[in-house]
Amino acid sequence: MSKAEGRMLKRVVGASLIGSTIEWYDFFLYGVVAGIVFNHLYFPSDDPFVSTLLAYATFAVGFIARPVGGVIFGHFGDKVGRKSMLILTLSIMGGSTFLIAFIPSYEQIGVWAPVLLLLMRIMQGIGLGGEWGGAVLMAYEHAPASRKGFYASFPQIGLSIGLLLASGVVGLLSFTLTEAQFMAWGWRVAFGLSAALIFLGMWIRLNVTESPEFKEVKETKKESKIPIKEMWHNNTKNVLAGMGARYIDGVFFNVMGVFSITYLTANLNISRTDALLGVSIAAFIMCFFIPFFGYVSDRIGRTRTYWIGSLITGFSALPAFWLMSQSGGNITVIWLSIIIPFGIFYAAVYGPEAALFAELFDAKVRYTGMSFVYQFSGIFASGLTPMIATTLLNYNNGDPFFLTMYVVAVGIISAISVRFIQLRQGQQESKKESGDHIEPTGS
Repeated sequence: MSKAEGRMLKRVVGASLIGSTIEWYDFFLYGVVAGIVFNHLYFPSDDPFVSTLLAYATFAVGFIARPVGGVIFGHFGDKVGRKSMLILTLSIMGGSTFLIAFIPSYEQIGVWAPVLLLLMRIMQGIGLGGEWGGAVLMAYEHAPASRKGFYASFPQIGLSIGLLLASGVVGLLSFTLTEAQFMAWGWRVAFGLSAALIFLGMWIRLNVTESPEFKEVKETKKESKIPIKEMWHNNTKNVLAGMGARYIDGVFFNVMGVFSITYLTANLNISRTDALLGVSIAAFIMCFFIPFFGYVSDRIGRTRTYWIGSLITGFSALPAFWLMSQSGGNITVIWLSIIIPFGIFYAAVYGPEAALFAELFDAKVRYTGMSFVYQFSGIFASGLTPMIATTLLNYNNGDPFFLTMYVVAVGIISAISVRFIQLRQGQQESKKESGDHIEPTGS
């Protein structure tokens, strides 16, 4: 790699990281606020369980919209280019988040309040649906072959920084304002900050070059006419296996990073500030372990790293929630029960994930394929998780045992799925070495 290529790689990785940080801040700010603000201001009910469930339902709608964004921006990202799509997704995501700050409450405009909130959540989902695939692809396709796992993991850090910013900003506002001030206008400040972040991300992304692998596809005129159709035709099994592998990522993140805040405040009477601080510390630590496990995947293999990570992450839910429930309010114990599984174990899944999914598809359908796998699986893996967790907890009278067993089962499913990917990759390598005819990867 030349010095010029090295400089551009660093610029691309930096642009992808900052852009994805902004997008994840916007998206997860909604999740952090949903169970502590929106349930009161936009979905009032005599039953706290019902109002919280309704607030999380709009949270889930964002995940349902994400595959739509993934298909739309994936299509044009595979035909027009990665860079231009990233500019557009940032505008959509940031604009919708900014507008949430100005939506009146249910008390002020009635049913239009949740309707407008729902509309903005849909726009958030569409924007993020196209963002993730493009951001990680720019880093992956600019990186040298021996370090693709490491460099593709850097945009993934945007998730932990975005969560850190979202929970940190809300936590700071909760700490500095009275409850009445926070509920009246404080939470709106967190959404309004999105405007400044949009301009920063836009300026950085305008100063990077297009992906070299996409340029090659265009120059050789090998681009797909209908990427999603070709993706299904040639990669069906890889798509299904990828969605299965993604399961533990979505479930564990939303259980530990989103639902745990509601669980700690509503069931264990932990202050909102303390709960948010625990999640923030875990997110900070995760920033260092995501690239570490991306690097590990370059050394020992993507599928092996992800397989081990799926099992450890899934089973860690058992001791984590047991410690929370038995902590007696000891905040140090509660923080450790979040930090170790969420800040460290989860990174073993999320670090190598981008490169793992990129390697399931050819460059000409990669944006579409990655986006579809990640975003479509997010409907059940991420979007429904807070509602499932709330229901399982309520059904078991506040005991988290059923919830933890659900997470364990998900970890096993993801481990089986990534093992299937590993076996298929081995079969393809054997055919290449023997010179046999190789069938399409997903046939």
